[in-house]
Amino acid sequence: MKIGFHTDAFNSAVFSFEKALEWAKKNDVYYIEAGVIEGISWIHGLGYFPHISLTEDPIKMKKMMESYDVRFSQIDAAYPLSGNEGLYYGVAYVLKSIQWAKLVGCPNIATTDGLKKPIYLSEEKALELMKRAYTTIIEYAELYEVNINIEVHGYFTTNPDLLEKMLNFVDSDRLGLNLDTGNSFIAGRDPVEFCKRFINKIKHVHIKDVPKSLADSSRGKDTGIGISHSAVGEGVNANNIKTIIGLLRDNGYDGTLSIECEGMGGPLIEKSLHWLRKTLEELGIPEEK
Repeated sequence: MKIGFHTDAFNSAVFSFEKALEWAKKNDVYYIEAGVIEGISWIHGLGYFPHISLTEDPIKMKKMMESYDVRFSQIDAAYPLSGNEGLYYGVAYVLKSIQWAKLVGCPNIATTDGLKKPIYLSEEKALELMKRAYTTIIEYAELYEVNINIEVHGYFTTNPDLLEKMLNFVDSDRLGLNLDTGNSFIAGRDPVEFCKRFINKIKHVHIKDVPKSLADSSRGKDTGIGISHSAVGEGVNANNIKTIIGLLRDNGYDGTLSIECEGMGGPLIEKSLHWLRKTLEELGIPEEK
């Protein structure tokens, strides 16, 4: 399996994307995941933002990343698609991300729903709307040979029965699942059972632990965690994560395990990286570089 990390680990440290690449190279990490913005902003231009802009040239970006020996495992275009705004704005955002991903050599794009059900739509109507969105998105994904992954993050995607309907919106190998170990847990679900049910759809994985204080206050009440302040292996979800990695191994998964946690400028994500590498070793899983 591949080990990577989401650059949102360095949001609070106001890293630039290139500084995140430097961290990856220093720690022998060869895969990276970043959010994308459409257009530019002052915080991005001044180098205080660890994600990328679709305005940046993808070929130039690819060359820079090659100089650090780092590749994208996925780019995060997870504008919520479960409401009217998702259909009007989110679809266009994802379509532009598909073109950019193809040119930069990125195989996966993360998408998702909203944290809550839109108050103006029933579940059935929201699912119909999302089906329209994903039908258009997958048409382009097949043309560009890029995977579109539904991330476990919101009202619909953390409900296994509703998620199953979403994964069947379109009959295409390009539509897959980004399993998030932390979001499935905080939503009150069993992450291991979640993995078992959808294991053949998983194309990318977010490895996220949950601090006990957050679990005690929010489990079963929230559907997603923006940034976990627990190093992977130090929270209440660690045993679930290890079991999930074993299940993925047994099913032949060779994709990326992308660490998601607050990096604190390095120390917390370094602990996460050490735990994940040790766990892969214990499970007899080689790290692909």
